[in-house]
Amino acid sequence: MQPDPTPELEKALSERILVLDGAMGTTIRGYGLTEEQARGSRFADNEKDLLNNGDILTLTQPDVIGDIHKRFYTAGSDIVETNTFSATTISQSEFFVEDPREKGTGRKDPEFFHDKVLSDPFLRQLATDLNVEGAILARKEADRIGEETGIKRYVAGAIGPLTVSLSNSPDADDSGFRTVTFDQVKDDYAHQIRALIEGGVDILMVETIFDSLNAKAALVACQEVLDEVGQKLPIIISAAVGRGGETMISAQKGEALWNAVAHVKPLAVGLNCSLGPDLMKPFLQDLDKCVTSHLSCYPNAGLPNPLAPTGFDLEPPHMAEFMTEFAEAGLLNLAGGCCGNTPEHIAAIAQAVKGHAPRAIPALER
Repeated sequence: MQPDPTPELEKALSERILVLDGAMGTTIRGYGLTEEQARGSRFADNEKDLLNNGDILTLTQPDVIGDIHKRFYTAGSDIVETNTFSATTISQSEFFVEDPREKGTGRKDPEFFHDKVLSDPFLRQLATDLNVEGAILARKEADRIGEETGIKRYVAGAIGPLTVSLSNSPDADDSGFRTVTFDQVKDDYAHQIRALIEGGVDILMVETIFDSLNAKAALVACQEVLDEVGQKLPIIISAAVGRGGETMISAQKGEALWNAVAHVKPLAVGLNCSLGPDLMKPFLQDLDKCVTSHLSCYPNAGLPNPLAPTGFDLEPPHMAEFMTEFAEAGLLNLAGGCCGNTPEHIAAIAQAVKGHAPRAIPALER
């Protein structure tokens, strides 16, 4: 069991801007892996392709995932996320369970997820293995590089948004229909969180939130599991924003998001992914006005561009320029990159924010 790193993280965040890592998926593509390599021997006979299932590489190509963690730590990351963004039974079912809609035999609904996904022993064990092993891989590199450099490094357990929504109906003719229930989502997250803690993470990171109710389920799961195992760990919460001003497709703005999660007393709240740093800035400024925890920011490297080497427009110098601007404006406590950000991008970001004072946490007006 990991000791609670909250006090030392709070101290570090009061002294400097800490650096997160970059995009696992973008960096994986640089290794040129094949479908056969992604499957490995364990999943060689799977009916669906697995090359786009980056999480599975934790089990089939652990050396690649470990090398990516090492490269991000070497680039200057203080905190690296586990390769577990989609390591829940619900998300993994997309790669292993036949979709009933494809053959006209039914639809995905709570009964389908109960019978075919959440009760499936193969998927349950897969989720356990992905999260335990994912945490162990990152922990190994964090401890090794921390010892070599004398600078402690941390592991954040990545808890992604799922492939289903609790706030929105996928059926245009039935606005009340939901694919899953709150308890199903909460229990699936709890299964993931137990395994992340078992693997030795320092932080629980509920990230890329597009649905506030999904995030609430994840946060309830965090609290219940931590109480269950008698553990204390900090939580970071990060949402994805859209052009229309809403924080998520569930239509919450920044202040509403903060009001919904403040009771968890998170180590940090912020934004990631989204539209790139330039279009993200106004939303980050909105959060800065209301968030009384630390503020995190790890945007995409601009907008998607299939002709760019990373699939996104911005190169390391561009990201460094934007993050320098954010740091000078007093908007950062944690800085990193999401989609399109390689270890080279993170090295540039780390240098850009070095020496800048961290954002001062505002006092709550009474």
